[in-house]
Amino acid sequence: MEKKPALGQRLRYAFDNLMSRGTIAIMGLLGLATVGFVLAMALIVVILGAYPGDDDVGDFWDIVWGNLMRTLDPGTMGGDLGWGFRALMLVVTIGGLIIVASLIGIVSGGFDDKMQQLRKGRSLVLESDHTLILGWSAQLLLILQELVQANASRRKAAIVVLADRDKVEMEDAIREHLPDTGRTAIVCRTGNPMSPADIGIGNPLAARSVIVLTDDDAADPDAAAIKTVLALSHSLPDHEPGPQVVAALQDPANLDAAQLVSRGGVRWLLTSSLIRRLTAQTCRQRGLSTVYTELLDFHGSELYFTEQPQLAQQSYLEAQFAFAGSTVIGLIRGKEILINPPAATAIQEGDQLIVIADDDSTIATAVPGAVDDSLISTLQAPPSSPERTLILGYNAGVAEILGELAGYVPSGSSACVVTATPPSREPTVPGLSVEIREADTTSRPVLESLDVAGYDHILVLADRGQPDAQATDARTLVTLLHLRDIADRSGVRLNIVSEMLDDRNRELAEVTQADDFIVSDRLVGLMLAQVSENQRLAEVFASLFSPEGSEVYLRPVELYLRPGVEADFYTIAAAAAARGETAIGYRIGAHARSAARGYGVTINPHKPDKLHLVRGDSIIVLAEDER
Repeated sequence: MEKKPALGQRLRYAFDNLMSRGTIAIMGLLGLATVGFVLAMALIVVILGAYPGDDDVGDFWDIVWGNLMRTLDPGTMGGDLGWGFRALMLVVTIGGLIIVASLIGIVSGGFDDKMQQLRKGRSLVLESDHTLILGWSAQLLLILQELVQANASRRKAAIVVLADRDKVEMEDAIREHLPDTGRTAIVCRTGNPMSPADIGIGNPLAARSVIVLTDDDAADPDAAAIKTVLALSHSLPDHEPGPQVVAALQDPANLDAAQLVSRGGVRWLLTSSLIRRLTAQTCRQRGLSTVYTELLDFHGSELYFTEQPQLAQQSYLEAQFAFAGSTVIGLIRGKEILINPPAATAIQEGDQLIVIADDDSTIATAVPGAVDDSLISTLQAPPSSPERTLILGYNAGVAEILGELAGYVPSGSSACVVTATPPSREPTVPGLSVEIREADTTSRPVLESLDVAGYDHILVLADRGQPDAQATDARTLVTLLHLRDIADRSGVRLNIVSEMLDDRNRELAEVTQADDFIVSDRLVGLMLAQVSENQRLAEVFASLFSPEGSEVYLRPVELYLRPGVEADFYTIAAAAAARGETAIGYRIGAHARSAARGYGVTINPHKPDKLHLVRGDSIIVLAEDER
C-alpha cells in the first residue's frame, strides 16, 4: 500500500508551490500573514484586557486598526499608555518592522528579477513592417548603418536583431557604432536563430524583410545559414505570404540544398563568387570597387525600379534623356532583366526602368537637354594586347579569380601568383597562362626580383585562412609599402589593387597610394542590405558582376569628348550611346586617391551641369566588352 503523505508534508509542498509562483504570490502570502498577525495581537489585547487606560474599553476593530498602523509606522506607539498595552504594542511594532523589511526585500528582489528578465531579451517583439536580422556577424553593424540611412525618409521604422548574445552587450555595441539612429528604432533580443521558437520572438510574420547572418566563428557558415532558414520556415505559416528573406552562401555547391530548404522563398547571394568576380574586374580597372560601393550603399545614389507609363513606345536612349537627375541603366520586362539594352530598344507598357537616383522621391522626368554633336570625339580605342597580371598572396578564391580574369583579358595574357604556401596543384585556366612562385610576399628582395614594373596589373590578396584578420591586413600593408617605395625609387606608375579584411584598415592603407581597395566583408554587407529592400536587385548585381552581358568600365574621356571642351552629361550620354554603352558617371583622375573627394568618382551626375574633363579622367559606362 502506498503511504499517504502526512499533513505537514502536504502543507510544505503547497507552500513550496506557492513560493515558486513568483513575487506576486509571495507578496500575497506576506499580506495574509500581516492580517493574521494584526488580528491575533488585537485578540490578545481584548482577552487580556490590556487597554490603554483604566476606564477605556477598547473597540476590537479600533485595536485592529491601531495594530495595523503600528506595523507600518513604528512611531505610532509613542503615545501608548499602560505597560501591559505598551508591551503588546512593542511586539506588534517589532513584527511590523520584520514584515516591512520583508516586503521591501521582496519588492527589491522582484524588481531585480524583472531587470534580469529584461536583460535576457526574451520578450515578444510587437513591431510590424520591420527588418528582422537573424544572427550576428562582422557585417551586422554596417548593415544597420545602411538600413538606418535607407529608413531616413520613413516616418517610423524598426530593426530587430535576434542573436545568441547578451542583449545588453548587443545594445552597447550598436550604440557605440551608431549613436544616432534617427527615426529607426533598433530592438535587440537574445535567442538561437536556429530555433523556431526563438525566431518567433522577433515576430517574423509581421516583418517586412529578414536578413540571415552567420556567426564569424561558425565552423560551416553555409550549414548554419541553411539551418536558420529552415527554422524560419517552420516558424511561419505554410499558406500565408511571408517577408522577403535574403541570406548569403559562400560555396556555390550548397545552393541546390539551400533552395530545397527554402522552397524558392529566399534570395540566396553567392557572395564569395560575386566578390571574386569583382576582384577580377577591379584589378584591371582602377576605381571600380569605389563605383560598386557607390551603387551598393544607401549614401548618395543607389538603384531603384520605376514605372513611367508616359515613356511607353519611346526608345531606351530617349528614356535616358528624359531624366535630368536620374540615370537609366536598363529595363525589367516581366522576369527578364535587360542591362544596357540597344539604344533603339522600345519601352513597352508594363516595363520598369532601372535607374540610379538619390532617392525614389527624386525620380521624375524632365525636358530633355540638347546634345552638341560637335563636342563628341571620333577617336577609336587602340587594339587590345596581351596583359600581364601579378597576384601577391593566395587564398581559396585564387582559382576562381583567375577564371574570371580569363573572361576579360585578351588572348595570350598571363598571370603570376606569388605565395608563401603554394597549392598542391597549379590551377589550369583556359585562355590564360598561369605561373605559381613560392616566396614571401612581404620580403623586399622578393618583390624587387619580380620586376613589378613589367606587369600591367598587381593584385595583393589577403590570406583568409588565417584566424587573425588584423595580422593578415598588417602583412598586406607591409607588401603595399614595399611596392610604393619600389615605384617611387624607379619612377614608374604601378597599377595596384589590394584586398583588405577590415574596412578600418583601409584608412591606414591609403598612405600606400594603392589605386583601389576591395573590402569584401563591407561589400557583402552592402549587398545584403540592398537586396533586403528589393530582392530583384540581386539579379541586377549578378548581371553587373558577370563577364556575360554588360559590366561597368572606366574608359578614357578622350574616347567620348574632344580635348579641352566643356560639355554637359547629355552630350556624354549620347557619345556613349553611339558606342553601344550607357554612361552612368565620371571619375576625376586627380582625385583618385582622395577619400574626402570620393576617390574622384561621381555617379549619376546632374545632366545639365557643364563638365570640363581632361586627359587622365574617365567616363564610367556600362558596356558589353572592354572595347
